[in-house]
Amino acid sequence: MRAPSRQGAPLTRGAARAPLVSVVVPTLDEARGLPGLLDHLDGLRGRFEVVVADGGSRDGTRELARAHALEPAVVESARGRAGQLNAGARAARGELLVFLHADSRLPPGAHATLTAASRSGIEGGNFDLRFAGSDLFSRLLGAVYAAQRRCGVYYGDSTLWVTRAAWDELGGFRALPIMDDYDFARRLERRGRTARLPGPALTSARRWRRMGIPRTVVSWVVIRWLYLAGIPPERLAALYRPVREERAGSADRRRKGGARSGRKLGSGGEREGSHC
Repeated sequence: MRAPSRQGAPLTRGAARAPLVSVVVPTLDEARGLPGLLDHLDGLRGRFEVVVADGGSRDGTRELARAHALEPAVVESARGRAGQLNAGARAARGELLVFLHADSRLPPGAHATLTAASRSGIEGGNFDLRFAGSDLFSRLLGAVYAAQRRCGVYYGDSTLWVTRAAWDELGGFRALPIMDDYDFARRLERRGRTARLPGPALTSARRWRRMGIPRTVVSWVVIRWLYLAGIPPERLAALYRPVREERAGSADRRRKGGARSGRKLGSGGEREGSHC
């Protein structure tokens, strides 16, 4: 793994005392999109290290990560987002931990804002979030997410971050089949000062576009309230599974329809991640 001082980020007075920020990326068959994410992280200014926490990819994800010029640490664990994030955090050396999905991007000034927040006594939170795309759907989805955040509700796709001390005291992510990110955010909110940092961070809207705004929002709200009502996460995971299958099925139907009509399906510049 490359030393934490970043190429393209010349050392200035006091720079050696800047905190090391560990970016933990959970992966499962992310060979298509991971190189672009690592290129993005390699271009950020500040003291970063990157830890790829793989859950058993079969498409060469780990090999691509190890071969990348960024030289991220690569750790392997059993499949499951919470376990992968915990394994990555245990391997990380940074004073600050950032949990970044493979289809997301950090804002250019992430290191500076993280440093300022932690030095002011803030122990964690997330980033202001924008969904990729300039269309109405992406803007509406972002507005709904921002409204939820004002109520203290946020999830892993807005890039959670936490100080090492707070993460240790919270015991990391609980091994839940669903809502592990929301559970962690709730415990973090109860513990101390949190903040939504400016950015914005960027994430893909493609996985939600298949369902549309109304059904997307309903799925967010209903599953969250069922969780708060005490419905076991295992049952919620079973409830959520048809939603994921429908999203995948609608994509298959569009591809088949495009093939029948002779039209080429565009990628829209976005890619669906495995950890959403």
